Amino acid sequence: MAALDLPLDDTREMLREAVRRLLTDTTEPDWSDLSDKLGLAGLTVPESAGGFGGGVMEVALVMAELGNAPHSGLIAADWLAHTAACHALSAAAPAHPLLDALALGQDRAALVLLPALGPTGSALLVAGAAHADVLVLTDGHDVAVCSPDAPGVERRERALHDGTVAADLHFSGLCAQPVGKLSGTAPADLLRAAACAEAVGLMARMLADTAEWLGDRRQFGAPIGSFQALRHRLADMQMAAMQAQALTERAVVALDNGDDDSAPALAAACVMVRDAARDVGEGAVQLHGAMGLTEELRLGARFKRLLAIAAGFGGEAAVLERFIAVA
Repeated sequence: MAALDLPLDDTREMLREAVRRLLTDTTEPDWSDLSDKLGLAGLTVPESAGGFGGGVMEVALVMAELGNAPHSGLIAADWLAHTAACHALSAAAPAHPLLDALALGQDRAALVLLPALGPTGSALLVAGAAHADVLVLTDGHDVAVCSPDAPGVERRERALHDGTVAADLHFSGLCAQPVGKLSGTAPADLLRAAACAEAVGLMARMLADTAEWLGDRRQFGAPIGSFQALRHRLADMQMAAMQAQALTERAVVALDNGDDDSAPALAAACVMVRDAARDVGEGAVQLHGAMGLTEELRLGARFKRLLAIAAGFGGEAAVLERFIAVA
């Protein structure tokens, strides 16, 4: 199945094909591959500042392809943190002087979501913050920037179970530089929609790998994919993934267009992706047997990443409450 089936114009189609070519040819894509070879560091930076001027659709498109990459990598989390930070900074100050270096990938940014902007506060497990040169702080209304090495900032790296590295940030007496007010898509919504897109891409790749495994592995003189019980299990996994894909596509389009129902569409996508991630991930590991838990296959790494994305949405009760609140 395709990662995401979105309404693409010629420019977006070329973007997707460029990302696919890079991911096919590169075993472990890193920051330089995305920023230097494709210029993706500036995807959400305005064209006037040397960027692509992309929005939710473009970010989701790239994240889905990163999740669906033949060779799994961990660059998606850091790239999304940078891209979301550039999105917030560009929305508040389209001509901010930091955007030039961020668009070129010379500096890396991380988005820090806070309840309120002030001299004190904390943000835990901030993606991309461990290697960021710029912190973009927002409470959903105002935006400020600061250096992670500024007085009043304490940064502690945290290695997560999926292999990514985040950071806990503690602010005490921080003097961040105010930038302006947010406009357009909320950064938190962009992050959730992009995470859903990556999860859909991961599930698509895991399903393809599992179907291939069932066709190659033989038992009792026949491919195990011919056994009815296993075929039914794979069909259930495919159904869950397709539901997550459909709701994610609707949420991405609604956010990109600024539709009135974008909030319930995104909340519904998060609910379905969270459920499907466990169904597809556990099913893929079980259908691979003991091999599903080995380092030899990339399946285990993809499953860990899926679980990290699902955990990022919050617990089941929190995800459902968010949906009920906007439905």
